[in-house]
Amino acid sequence: MPFIKSVQNNEAPVSIYYEDSGTGLPVVFIHGWPLNGSMWEYQVTQLPQQGLRCITYDRRGFGKSDRPFGCYGYNTLAGDLKALLDELDLHEVTLVGFSMGGGEIAKYFSLYGGERVAKVVLISAVVPYMLQTEDNPDGVPQEAFDKMLKEMTDDRPGFLEEFNKDFYGVELLNQPVTSAYLANALTQALNASPIATIECAKSFSSTDFRDDIPKINVPTLIIHGDKDKTVPIKATAEQAVENIKGAVLKVYEGAPHGLWFTEKDKLNQDLIDFI
Repeated sequence: MPFIKSVQNNEAPVSIYYEDSGTGLPVVFIHGWPLNGSMWEYQVTQLPQQGLRCITYDRRGFGKSDRPFGCYGYNTLAGDLKALLDELDLHEVTLVGFSMGGGEIAKYFSLYGGERVAKVVLISAVVPYMLQTEDNPDGVPQEAFDKMLKEMTDDRPGFLEEFNKDFYGVELLNQPVTSAYLANALTQALNASPIATIECAKSFSSTDFRDDIPKINVPTLIIHGDKDKTVPIKATAEQAVENIKGAVLKVYEGAPHGLWFTEKDKLNQDLIDFI
């Protein structure tokens, strides 16, 4: 299996698992929480047929990557992304970040100046700031994150099973995904390190990227669903488009957080057109 080694914070090397499909312009997909790189199945089976090289990787603590006890802050995670781009010697890259993955992109530009990157796509992303504060009134209250962390600590499988329903917009009269798909997503999430799951939730809920996103200086496409209950559009996409020069926002009407699957055909075409 292919791995790269990442060394951050003077720690022991961490093995990061990746998959590489197709030839052409490189597209690096950064997965969301609490999943892993395999969530991009419906992109990496289609986009290589359009002349794109698709690379996915598992964030540390998730999927097949190593599971260190600590170091899940965004500076470290952006360092892992840099290690991948450097070791594979990628150029003219399009970075595609879903949800939590948008944070790695923001920090990558802030810390490394966007080296090797030509374009950015932010999908249902957590940037610029998820937490509700006096100067960020549309964010999510701290109490909601505290409740989430307690439920994960008390009963991680039970929490994730319920979390998935909002994630994909499942309601009594609306079933946008099958029970089999939900079961597979739950399996992916439960296979992650419990420590990484909790620590990454702390990172994406509390990290303020408002000083980072103006440093994204390449063409940027922002895609967000207006029915996203997991990452509110007003605190994220609508703020990001105002603070990334030249960025374009596409709102998917009626789409939930997990639109990379529920709107996969539309998303794939938008990605192809933009890249």
